[in-house]
Amino acid sequence: MEHIFSALVPVFGLILIGYLFKRISFPSHEFWPMADKLTYFILMPALLIYKLSNAKFEANSVSFVLASLIAIFLTMIILIIVNKITPTKNSSFTSIVQGGIRFNTYVFLAISGSIFGDTGLVLSAIILTFAIPFINILCVTIFALYSDNSKLDFMYLIKSIIKNPLIIGCVVGGAINFFAIPIHVSLGNLLEILSKAALPLGLLSIGYALVLKDLKSAKKDMFISCLAKFIILPLFIYFFGKMFGLDDIMISILVLFSVLPTAPSSFILARQLGGDISLMTSIITVQTLASAFFIIVFLKMFI
Repeated sequence: MEHIFSALVPVFGLILIGYLFKRISFPSHEFWPMADKLTYFILMPALLIYKLSNAKFEANSVSFVLASLIAIFLTMIILIIVNKITPTKNSSFTSIVQGGIRFNTYVFLAISGSIFGDTGLVLSAIILTFAIPFINILCVTIFALYSDNSKLDFMYLIKSIIKNPLIIGCVVGGAINFFAIPIHVSLGNLLEILSKAALPLGLLSIGYALVLKDLKSAKKDMFISCLAKFIILPLFIYFFGKMFGLDDIMISILVLFSVLPTAPSSFILARQLGGDISLMTSIITVQTLASAFFIIVFLKMFI
């Protein structure tokens, strides 16, 4: 328990500091969107390339990935069924789904690395390689089914995947590893330095993005999204992890993955494709605050 708590305090401490920086406008409101872009497009891909290029992949990595993808898909199906029984506005439902299946990459890598070390980072990066495009496909499909946005077509979906810097980082790092491409020591050192800056700045940016004053969106919709995120998805993912015979560390990382707060990028997709922006903002904030409790509870059960 103490090990988990000591790992979470720095992560959520940085998020809190980021929110305090927002309150006092430090260093400026213009700084943080640029810092988030730097993290997303440069620092995080550098971290993923650095870790994956040096990783040792497990023989049961396929089952590890499948457990996460199947659980995500079934959680989305459950949400569709619930919406048939107790329907909500189409725009709100797209935000409910995003809240139920999307995850915060920065928090994931920070906690998995803090608790499980390099093994945790590598296993987390393996999930990212497949979960990010898979979730993008599911979310864009939900928007296509539940909104009238003219932007949505097959090319939009393809572009959203191939232009994602985190996916690019995972693919490049995995390719370097698979083909045993040598990296010059200078380039390796550069990637290492960049990767060390990724998570602290990313976590501060999450804190800056929190909006506490607008937590007044539809309570039923927010409850359904949080129920999917913190109860349904973890149960599914634990079941499939056990069914596939994964080891304890893999199951622990899968469970951690399942109870992460939804990503701030969900807001961007909601704004671009006609989702409920107010609800999405509230879901991101509530899940970020509540996730600390659920992470402690679930990890205590499996570590």
